[in-house]
Formats: sequence, C-alpha cells, structure tokens
Amino acid sequence: MTRRGKIINRANGKAVKRMIDSQPILVDIKQAKDVIPEMTKRTILHAGPPIEWKRMCGPVRGAIMGALIYEGLARNPEEAKKLAASGKIKFSPCHHHNAVGPMAGVVSASMYVFVVKNEKFGNYAYCTLNEGLGKVLRFGAYSEEVIERLRWMEKVLAPGLKKAVKKSGGINIKNLTAQALQMGDECHNRNVAATSLFIKEITPYFLKTDLDKKIIREIIEFISGNVHFFLNISMAACKATADTILGFKNSSLVSAMARNGTEIGIRVAGLGKKWFTAKAGMPKGLYFAGYSEKDANPDLGDSTISEVAGIGGFAMASAPAIVQFIGGSPQDAIKYTKEMYEITISQHSTYKIPSLDFMGTPIGIDIRKIVETGITPFINTGIAHKRPGIGQIGAGILRAPMSIFEEALVALSLPR
Repeated sequence: MTRRGKIINRANGKAVKRMIDSQPILVDIKQAKDVIPEMTKRTILHAGPPIEWKRMCGPVRGAIMGALIYEGLARNPEEAKKLAASGKIKFSPCHHHNAVGPMAGVVSASMYVFVVKNEKFGNYAYCTLNEGLGKVLRFGAYSEEVIERLRWMEKVLAPGLKKAVKKSGGINIKNLTAQALQMGDECHNRNVAATSLFIKEITPYFLKTDLDKKIIREIIEFISGNVHFFLNISMAACKATADTILGFKNSSLVSAMARNGTEIGIRVAGLGKKWFTAKAGMPKGLYFAGYSEKDANPDLGDSTISEVAGIGGFAMASAPAIVQFIGGSPQDAIKYTKEMYEITISQHSTYKIPSLDFMGTPIGIDIRKIVETGITPFINTGIAHKRPGIGQIGAGILRAPMSIFEEALVALSLPR
C-alpha cells in the first residue's frame, strides 16, 4: 500500500469511530427562525445540492410555493410562483445550515424543527416535523388542506411536543434506532417500530405537562396515524452524526449524500463542503393506484443521510417487510445489505441486524471501495409526482451514480 493510502486509512478509521461513537439526543423543538443558522423570513431551504429556481423540479417548486403561502408571503399559488422566480427569495440547501429535509426538503422560517444534539461532540442538527404521507408539502403539494395541516402543526403539535421533550430531559435517538432495527425497521422507508417506540417513550412526559388531555390525545392520534413520524427525527440524528466527519482531513468517507430532484450530490469528508453532482436517478418501485413511472419525478430528498450513517438502505436486511412498499423480495433486502459491506470500512457497534447473526450495520462509505468494486450505494426512497401540487405517488429503490464517486476520488488524489 502506498504512503498516501495508509494516511487515508488512518483518517478513515478515526472518522468512522466518530460516527459510531456519536450520541444524538432529541433535546428540543423550536421554530426554524430561532435556531437554524442564517434563517430569515425570506429564506427557503431545500434538499440536495445547491440549485436555482429555474432548474428546480416540479415537487420542489410546489413545496416552495406552499411554504411561501404558509409564511404569508403569497396569497395563492400564482403569487407564490411569481415571488419565487423574482429573485427576492434566498434558496439554500438544508445541508448548508446544519439541517436536512425529506423529499423536497423545504424549510421556512415559521416551521418548527426537531433539535438534535450530538452529546458526544456538541454539534446540533435540525429537521422539520413529519406531515404524513400522500398529499403533503414535502412531496410538492400546496392545497389548502396542506397549508392548514402545517398551521395545526405550528399551533398544536409542535408546542405540545416541545413541552413533552423538555420534560423528558432529552430522548436518546440512537437507542430508539437500535431497538427499531431489531423490530423490523431500517429507519428510512420503514419506521413502524421506531414511531411506536417514540410514542411509548414520549407519552408519560405528555402526562406530566399542563397540556389539556384533548390536546394530548389529538397529538398522539396524529403521530400514531403516521408511521413515518420518526423519519424526520432520525434524519436529524443522522445529520448530527455525519457532520462530525465533515472536513476530516485525508478521509475518503462520504459525509453527505442528497438529491434535489434534478441532481444527486455527495460530499466527502476530506474534501470539506464541496459537492460532486450528477443527474438524479429515477426510482424503480411500486406506485399508488392510477400512477406509473411516467408520472414520477427523479429522486429527491436529504433522507439519504440515513445511508451515510449506516441505516436505511444499508440496513435493509433488518426490514424484509419493506419490500411490500418498494418492491422486490425479502431475500433482496438481505442481498442489498450484504453488498453494502463491500463499500464500507466498518460495522456499527450499536446498530445490529438479527437476520445476519447480529452483525453491525455497514457504515463508513469509502469512495475508493466504490470505484474499485463498481458497487454504488443502494437507496430506498419515496416517489413524488413530477408536477407540483400533487404529492406522493409511490416508493422505490435505485443506486447512486458512479460518476460522482469517481470525480470525488480524482479530487481527493490531487496534491493539497
């Protein structure tokens, strides 16, 4: 092995240990304007690498239009579209602000976000509260019912959750994730167990607050009826974990992977905040009645931070039932996880997979191994309609393109 290779290996060993040792704790719920760096009334954060309005896909445009209406900056979709194209709104990736956003990933000033602190390293990460599936803002819908749900979340759900979380003194998300992985979740596209565990954890603290029992029931019913509620908490936890290696000198590990519906991008630890991008892929999967691949938008969302942190598609073997939602067979779920060991450098000491004799999930995506083996990261994902205003139409699977890893490896090889 070359001297350079040994230097990279040492850096990677230290970097992956930081991710494994991370302790993400849900400590608060606050409005984005009060906690997310550089957030203003006219700032809209989005998923994926940087992109300007004219190149944004339909669902991202739809979500931005909905956010502008929700913020009171526009009265209707026509006004919102005009304002978004005017240059008066600042668009920026969630990843540039210690945040992540599922699908369209849109975050505006008044939205409440989960505040997750990495107790081991002291850094914070943020993600909005999950609205549910179907016709929701994160899939590009912006109808009156979507806006009303967001307002209910702002006025009822978030303040109530905040009180319960503060009473708890902080909820250990790493522990909940570890349990959920042994109960049939992979904590990206399947969060049935994790959401149930969260309800079990938070309910006693609701009862210690001064909230009216009707409000508590309303909140718990909403969370219970939304099996993906835990996803956004998990994403913030994964962001707080992965950010510990951002800028880690000489490391060839992926520190972020995200899509904006037009492009997919990665960041590599040793290359800091630079994005390497390619055209977003098209998921293959199962569609809701009345929809097909011709209606689908290319892949989007920051939720691939899950795979970076060693769960999601990399832990598919933990969740064989997920194939009912994204297609394939239970054996496929095991096969995908086994493949991911080929492109990672370690196994997680806390996240275990029962069907693989409790092996740790694969963690530490090494761009060198990807280029050497020809195996690219596996992603499972939701599917949005390509037109703004419609929402989710299915779920599926795909691979990240090889070109972004090759480009990043060339950059890592250059003298610095």
